[in-house]
Amino acid sequence: MIDVQTELEGLPGGTEELIRRAVEAALARKRASGGVCVLVTDAEEIQRLNDCYRSIDRVTDVLTFPAWEGSAILCPPDGYLGDIAICFERAEEQAQEYGHSLERELAFLAVHGALHLLGFDHMTPEDEKIMLKEQDEILNEMGYVR
Repeated sequence: MIDVQTELEGLPGGTEELIRRAVEAALARKRASGGVCVLVTDAEEIQRLNDCYRSIDRVTDVLTFPAWEGSAILCPPDGYLGDIAICFERAEEQAQEYGHSLERELAFLAVHGALHLLGFDHMTPEDEKIMLKEQDEILNEMGYVR
């Protein structure tokens, strides 16, 4: 089950469904199963989470909380892969910055977060190359070609 939650008002119609589909696409591609909770939030809350859980006091675009690390924020870790927090404001800014649609940016952030929950990372150039390839292939399958 993919649970998308937000307290933000005025999100474009279909935002929650788009994020749900993106997470499902990432899980399906990797033949993974399990629940994921996604929080779509604002800059203030993502900064608070980033500071609280990573000791980095700044806004970021996406945070992940793998259940196997024991720091799930929305759902109990039993039976869940973990949680993802997406900053809607950063998604809007990055869509403009990169010259693509807000939908593509939200899908990218959801896929990126889902891959982190599945153990992918980008700490080394080799790992980053693998993760970028996975992200691009999933987004291409969803119709979000660069």
